[in-house]
Amino acid sequence: MLIEALRMALRSIWANKLRSILTTLGIIIGVAAVIGVVSIVQGLNFWISSQLQGVGATYIMVVPRQDPNDPDVAGREVKLTFEDGQSILERVPEIMTFTPLYYQGERVRLRDRSTTPFLLGVGASYQEVTNHMVEDGRFFSDIDSRSHAKVCLVGAKVIEDLRLGDHPLGRDIVIGSRTFTIIGVMEKKGEFLGQNRDSMVIIPFSTAREIYGDMAMRQIRLDFKARAPEQVDRAKEMMTAVLRERHGLKGSTSDDFQILLQEEILKTTSTILGAVTQVVGAVVGIALLVGGIGIMNIMLVSVTERTREIGVRKAVGARRTDVLLQFLIEAITLSAIGGAIGVLAGWGLGVLGAKAIPGFPAAHVPMWAVLLAFGFSSAVGIFFGIYPAAKAAALDPIESLRYE
Repeated sequence: MLIEALRMALRSIWANKLRSILTTLGIIIGVAAVIGVVSIVQGLNFWISSQLQGVGATYIMVVPRQDPNDPDVAGREVKLTFEDGQSILERVPEIMTFTPLYYQGERVRLRDRSTTPFLLGVGASYQEVTNHMVEDGRFFSDIDSRSHAKVCLVGAKVIEDLRLGDHPLGRDIVIGSRTFTIIGVMEKKGEFLGQNRDSMVIIPFSTAREIYGDMAMRQIRLDFKARAPEQVDRAKEMMTAVLRERHGLKGSTSDDFQILLQEEILKTTSTILGAVTQVVGAVVGIALLVGGIGIMNIMLVSVTERTREIGVRKAVGARRTDVLLQFLIEAITLSAIGGAIGVLAGWGLGVLGAKAIPGFPAAHVPMWAVLLAFGFSSAVGIFFGIYPAAKAAALDPIESLRYE
């Protein structure tokens, strides 16, 4: 019976192709929108997760906390310095090493060619902490840091912009107004949201401090590496105590810094992206509701058109449940076909949308989204198909045979 009812449903849909397409248009648009948004959001979430997992579970980041709504930090200068990081390294045994990060845009020149990459002033442990390695040449050493050496490492985009060629090591470039010697090339990181992350120049933090002054180094970022993943929570507690003491924060005064663990960054990102998906899903739910009403209307029309057919079926022995099942399966089939087309269209929209934004991660369609789309579209078919199916099943066979 189920197979025969499915065949009849498909024959009816095929016999009225244009009407069926228009009927399922709301379902197609709704499902396509959901899948498109989910694929883009999940692609971004997947990329962020892979990047954070790349630095390892021992990664800890400390940034200055700015909150205009918090009277403890609003209206005053928030400081986070190299000395803060050095004190944590000395007083928190769970911390293995750290690197300060000072960053700003800076003009870089080579003869008549110039570019404006991000300038990073970092410590000698930068590679170990952030897992961003040198591809060619070497990273600077503690000796370079102590001597405030005018050495630098460059990204692939800087090499391209300045046309440094295949052998940039040992060449001199002008950063700001000072000449630096290239000692290494960093591994490629690619684009992200239109920003080329290979457009970067790295110099020793001590050199950056000498050039830009102590005032510029009062709001830097501090990246730490714990000795083991199971020690990061304990390290965070002790780091908080050290920084509160150094910053003179007492009692219930709010922290003027923020300590972020890999797990917390992932959780925050997932929460934000999940909220975006929920909002879009709620809006798109209206399209699915409209699509469901369209299915109910067209099924009611179908019941009216096929009244005599229903009478004949009942006259030859069809039960009410048989007729109910026939029309219900037809409604579900319409919704499922709309859902399938919507999934394919949504996947295509997600891929095109991700490619349209320079440096955006590739779209990623999780299986749960596909199953949810199919399940929801089928549920719409069941919900809005029950009334027309019940109306068809309740028809009197004698009256149905007389219907013109």
